[in-house]
Amino acid sequence: MKTETKNRPYAWVPSLYFAEALPYMAVMTLSVIMYTKLGLSNTDLALYTGWLYLPWVIKPLWSPIVDSLRTKRWWIISMQLLVGASLGAVALTLQVDWWFKGSLAFFWLMAFSSATHDIAADGFYILGLDEKQQALYVGIRSTAYRVGMIFCQGFLVMLAGWLEASQSVSVAWSITMGLMGAAMLLLGGWHGLFLPKVEHSEAAQGSASGLSSVLSSFRDTILAFGRKPHIVSALLFMLLFRFPEAQLAKMAQPFMLRPLEEGGLSLDTIDIGVIYGTVGVIALLAGGVLGGIVVSMHGLRRWWWPMVMAISIPDLVYIYFAVCQPTSVIPVYAGVALEQLGYGFGFTAYSLFLVYFSRGDRSTSVFSLCTALQALGMMLPGMIAGWLADELGFTGFFIWVAACCLVTFAVSAFAKIPEGEK
Repeated sequence: MKTETKNRPYAWVPSLYFAEALPYMAVMTLSVIMYTKLGLSNTDLALYTGWLYLPWVIKPLWSPIVDSLRTKRWWIISMQLLVGASLGAVALTLQVDWWFKGSLAFFWLMAFSSATHDIAADGFYILGLDEKQQALYVGIRSTAYRVGMIFCQGFLVMLAGWLEASQSVSVAWSITMGLMGAAMLLLGGWHGLFLPKVEHSEAAQGSASGLSSVLSSFRDTILAFGRKPHIVSALLFMLLFRFPEAQLAKMAQPFMLRPLEEGGLSLDTIDIGVIYGTVGVIALLAGGVLGGIVVSMHGLRRWWWPMVMAISIPDLVYIYFAVCQPTSVIPVYAGVALEQLGYGFGFTAYSLFLVYFSRGDRSTSVFSLCTALQALGMMLPGMIAGWLADELGFTGFFIWVAACCLVTFAVSAFAKIPEGEK
C-alpha cells in the first residue's frame, strides 16, 4: 500500500535498472572472461560459472519471502550494498592463494543477492509508479538496463584489458572488480536517498499466516501451470529452444581469448570488450526491436520459422572462426554482429511464447515459473559446454553446436502457437 511521500521517478527508475544489470553481468559475463584470463580450463570455468545460474532458476521459491518480509525498498538497498561488498571481496580474494574458491564463493553470494534484487526491483516498480508512469518509464528502464550491460561488457572489460597491459592479470581484475563494487555501494547510497517510501512498514514485516498464505499461493501457481494445454510440448520448448545457444554463449568469449595454438583467436581483453560490449549489444538490441516490429505487424505465427532460423543459422559463423582463425578483427566484428542480430530477432519468438503461454489464471506467477525454466535451460547445457570444448576442440565443438540446432527446430515444430497473436 502507498503512503504520501515525495516521489521523483526520474531520480530512481534509471539508476535502479542500471544497478540491476551490474551484478547479473558480473556473474554471467565478467566471471567467465576473468577466469579465462586467469588460466582456468574450459571445463572448470564452464562448470563452475554455469552453476551460478541456479539462483535465477529457483528464484520463484523465495520470491514469496521477499514479498512478505520487510519492504521491497529495504531489500533493494540491502542487496545493492551486499553486491558492492561482494565485488570488493572478489577483488581482495584474487590476491590470495585460495583465490579461486574465495572469489567463486563471493560470486555465489552476488548471484543470490542479484536474483533477490530482481524480485524486489520489479515489485517496487509497480508499487512506486501509477499506471501512466509505468507506461512512460518502461522504455527508460529497458534503456537503463542495456546501458548497464554496455558498461559491464564494454567499458569494464576494456578497462581490465587496458590495466592488463601494465599490471598482472589478477591485479587488473582486482582493480576492475573493486571499482565496480564501489559503484554498487554508491548506487545503494543513492537509492537510500531517492527511493520513495511507498509501503506501510507494518504491512511488510510479514507473519506466519502471511507466509503460509503466499506458500499456498505458490502451490496454486504450480497447479495452474500444470493444467495449461499442451504442457509437455511447452516444457520441452522452454528448456530446449536455446540448447545450442546456451553452449555457444558459455564458450564464445573463452574461444576468442585462447591462443591460436589452442584453437582460439588470441584476441586481447580490450577486443572482447569492443566486440561483445558495443558491437554485439547494439546488434542484439537491433534484432530485438526488428522482431517486435514485424510481430506487431503480422503476428507471431507468420514470423515463427524465420525467427527460429535466425537464432540458429548464424551460429555457423563460429565454425568459420575456428577453422580459419582470422587474424583481423574485422570479420570477427561482422560475424558476432550477425550472430547477435539473429539472436535478438529469434529470441523474440521465445519471449512471446512465454507471454502467450502464461496468459490466463495466475498469469504473473506462471510467467515467473517460465523464466525459471528459461534459466534452467541455459544453466545445464552451459555447464557441460567447457568439457565438450576440451574434448572435441573448438572446431568440433562449434560443429556440435550447429548440429544441436536440430533440437531447436524439433521443439519449435511441436510448440503450439496461438492464432492471430500480435
